Amino acid sequence: MNAIIPDYVTPDAETAAILAKARAGQRLTPDEALILAVAAPLHEWCGAAMTARLARHGRNAYYVHNVHINFTNVCVNACRFCAFFKAKGAAGARTLSVADIVAALDARGDAPIREIHVVGGLNPELPLEYYLDMLRAIGQARPDAGIKAFTAVEVAHLADTRGVSEYDILGALADAGLMMLPGGGAEVFAPALREKLCPEKISGERWLQIHATAHGMGLPTNATMLFGHIENWADRIAHLSALRDLQDLTGGFTCFIPLAYQPANNALGAKGPDGVTVLRLMAVSRLFLDNIPHLKAYWAMLGIKAAQMALWAGADDFDGTIVEERIGHAAGADSPKGLTLPELRQAIEAAGMVPVERTPDFRPLT
Repeated sequence: MNAIIPDYVTPDAETAAILAKARAGQRLTPDEALILAVAAPLHEWCGAAMTARLARHGRNAYYVHNVHINFTNVCVNACRFCAFFKAKGAAGARTLSVADIVAALDARGDAPIREIHVVGGLNPELPLEYYLDMLRAIGQARPDAGIKAFTAVEVAHLADTRGVSEYDILGALADAGLMMLPGGGAEVFAPALREKLCPEKISGERWLQIHATAHGMGLPTNATMLFGHIENWADRIAHLSALRDLQDLTGGFTCFIPLAYQPANNALGAKGPDGVTVLRLMAVSRLFLDNIPHLKAYWAMLGIKAAQMALWAGADDFDGTIVEERIGHAAGADSPKGLTLPELRQAIEAAGMVPVERTPDFRPLT
């Protein structure tokens, strides 16, 4: 596939033919996806994605009663787009004890939390035992909630500092109660972009390999892509293509989450995506990733209104209550830090969809 085609416009007849293929539910090639992402009329493009969404999920829009736990912001990486990380000893650096985490969960009272989402920085002072103790303590505090925790970047960090394989780390985490991996740390797979965005972070190839390992062990995972910074449409389609290829082999991805870059308080200085880019990316994600069942409109980074629009461009999941989102808000996200269950349902219904509460692994709750 051509490496850079930022403003490529195809002949109307060619675009129409590929769009008809997409509407018919036929698999798009990367080149075809790139053409439609750039050139297809927005209304028709989103309409094709909506048709695919309705065929899979009807008007259901899923949500989960979840809590985010960011246990440390101390990180040896210094990703240029990140406003969350702190160097060791810096003002604002914080690491929660396991007791702190349990106390925060206990403070939620008898709220029926279904999912505990746990991610943090790469704090070199935290041993593997801390992570295992955390999982066990969360499981004891909230036995009815599934634990979705630790990105592939964190798994690689633990493997490297421990001197063992990622397989060994994932096995130990699963034994301690890990249910599935979140999709963070993927950013954009293109090596040249990673050198500018996050040169200290693991490669895209290693991210994919860790997820493949998890899938082989029976651990489902999510997948993400950070967009709206210095990447172009060709970079985005190449990223989606790598995810689709792995899913063809393993079937282990549950959900794809496009993460909108937040432009404040970080060194990158990019602008962030506009609304048209958000809708075009949602549509191409739904139509190109034909083997990943769910597509998330992550309201915490998109904003409520854009996430509602995304439900009409292919997305079927609205994420959850979150309680207190920290990573995107550190970079200037102006959405609420959390939503109540009634607020979630109201936002979904206002978009013309049917709210359906789910488990972490996307089983609808009756």
